[in-house]
Parts: sequence; structure tokens; C-alpha cells
Amino acid sequence: MIKNVLTIAGSDPSGGAGIQADLKAFAANGVYGMAALTALTAQNTQGVKGIELVPPPFVKAQIDAVFGDVRVDAVKIGMIATADIAAAVAEALSDRQDVPVVLDPVMVAKGGAPLLEEDAMEALRTVLVPCATVLTPNLPEAGRLLQKPQASDRTEMAEQARARTKLGPDVALVKGGHLEAQESPDALWDGDKLHWFEGTRTATKNTHGTGCTLSAALAAQLAKGLTPRGAVAEAKRYVSGAIAAADQQTVGHGHGPVHHFYDLWKDRP
Repeated sequence: MIKNVLTIAGSDPSGGAGIQADLKAFAANGVYGMAALTALTAQNTQGVKGIELVPPPFVKAQIDAVFGDVRVDAVKIGMIATADIAAAVAEALSDRQDVPVVLDPVMVAKGGAPLLEEDAMEALRTVLVPCATVLTPNLPEAGRLLQKPQASDRTEMAEQARARTKLGPDVALVKGGHLEAQESPDALWDGDKLHWFEGTRTATKNTHGTGCTLSAALAAQLAKGLTPRGAVAEAKRYVSGAIAAADQQTVGHGHGPVHHFYDLWKDRP
């Protein structure tokens, strides 16, 4: 049986991040994708030019419409933008606690534009994070959620991964892409044990949407029945390959997208 996964996030018209990246990652990971929009952005590979927010009641209406008709096997949450949207999403998911939720706390776009209003941070921390099964912050996001300095080494990453579950989620994956090192390790705290997922860096500027893609792939693998540890391993393998193949594409003049279908299109010229 093919699993169904819902993304709740913003739109990227250039196709590299947001719901567009999520839907591509869902398809590449073998699940049926659905999307509820929280925001429209005017952006490309060079940056965000503008944002139009979806009214919170309509965000909730989209989620309710999907759940009212379709079996949902997992949910991925990305760009939330405001405290009111966070509250609307939390309310929509409040009666669906049997569905695994992956929360990617998107705060800043690849080009540096803020995607989360300052007054929304507390709502994200107290209203939405407790709804999550798995939380997937990068190092700057992890620090802000815990109101601590950004982790600068593996020891601090491990401490923040353990501390993250005190906010509510069962599992926390702290992504180490911002470490100043040759490696790019991720730390997973599963509520009982710490697991490290190693990764080598690929020399490319085309990494737009990597966070969206990883969390979407993780949600897809959870929907298919993998444990959090197994889902992270498969999602990281997929994203590493998508980054390694990113330069096969020629999309834009800035930070281009990863190659979501590298494994499916590998025989194409």
C-alpha cells in the first residue's frame, strides 16, 4: 500500500525548497504527497523577494480538508512564519496524535532572509514543537529554540539534541551542516540513546532546500514504517546523493537546488 504524506509549508516558485521540494522528495521516496500552504514567497536561487502569508483559518481549513478525506500516514511541517499560523496548525493536528509529525523549524532562507517572525519563536517553541514526533533543527535553529549559543562541536551538538526532547518531541535530530569541519555529522537523540550519522561535504553551491528535502524524506520513511533511526539513515543517504548530483542541473545563478530525482534519472543524458 502506497503511503500518503502531507507537507504544511511555504511555496518556493523556483522549485528548490518549500512544498515544491517536499513533494519531489515524497515522490522520490515512494510516497504520495499532499500540501497545505502557509505562505507564498517570491524567491529564486538568489534570494527571497517577498512573502504573502496565508490567513491562519485557511491554513487550518486546508489541513482539515485533507484529513477529512484522505488517510494521512505522516506529516512534515516546514515554514510557519507567524505565531497565529503556528497555533492554527497545532489546533488542526491536536486530534491526530497517532500520525507521526516531522517538524523542520524553518527560520531563515538559504540567502539569509528571515522566514519566521520574532514573536513567533515562543509559539513555535511552546505550541508547535510539542506536537512533533521528530524535530530536525540545524545548529542555528537548535540554539535559538533552546535559547543557547549555537553548538560549535560534537559535544555541544549532543547536549542540544538531548535537551531538545525536553521541549516535547520524542526524537530530535540536530544537523551539523554549519560546523566548521570537513565532515557534516548529524546527532540523533531517540529518547534513550544518541546516534551519530556521518557525512562528507560535497563541493557545490547548489544546496538550496536541503533542510526541506531531508525532513520530507524522513517523514516519507516514517510513513513507510521505519523507526526514527532507520528513517534518518535512509533520508540522509537520499539527501547526500541529491547534493552530490546537484551540479548535473543548471537552475538559476545563485544557490541552486539539489537533484531530487538523481536516483531515478541516473540513466538520462
